[in-house]
Amino acid sequence: MLKATFALAVVLLVSSPVFAQSIEYKVLATSKTSTMEKEMNEAGALGFKFNVVMGGSTAGGGNEVVVLMQKSGDASAKYRYHLLATSKTSTMQKEMSDAAADGYDYVGQTVFSSAFGGEEVVSIVERGAAPVSPYIYKLIATSKTSTLQKEANDLGRDGFQALGMTVGKTALGGSELVVISRKKK
Repeated sequence: MLKATFALAVVLLVSSPVFAQSIEYKVLATSKTSTMEKEMNEAGALGFKFNVVMGGSTAGGGNEVVVLMQKSGDASAKYRYHLLATSKTSTMQKEMSDAAADGYDYVGQTVFSSAFGGEEVVSIVERGAAPVSPYIYKLIATSKTSTLQKEANDLGRDGFQALGMTVGKTALGGSELVVISRKKK
């Protein structure tokens, strides 16, 4: 009985909020991809890690992208970020592959409104300590959901898992569903 009571006391003590690891958050908001990448890298150098992204209209800032980053535990952790922005899927596919070869992995995607009247799909990639990414990436871009269904199933049969989806509108008035997927090498 004494062992069980002691074990329960240890479990309760260790799981109490006093011993819970605190998390510090950093909110970044801008309408420019270059500014967001710079601010994310500054935060990453301080140990903040990407958490979540949202693009759209905010109450105080108009049309902008908001990134929430978090820091906990390991004070020596450092992260690097690239924002890959394009309105051409073939360009994004190449940039994702190049980033993976440099050790970056997909962590999120959103849409930035461009000065040219379109909406660029932006993929956020992160690099920690790994020199090379263990993943390969494939993108789907289509304006038809029926095509998306077929292409997603084709990728799924090849072992790719969908990570995120956005809708980008080009300056020429078209809209595309863009899905980013990956699988282990």
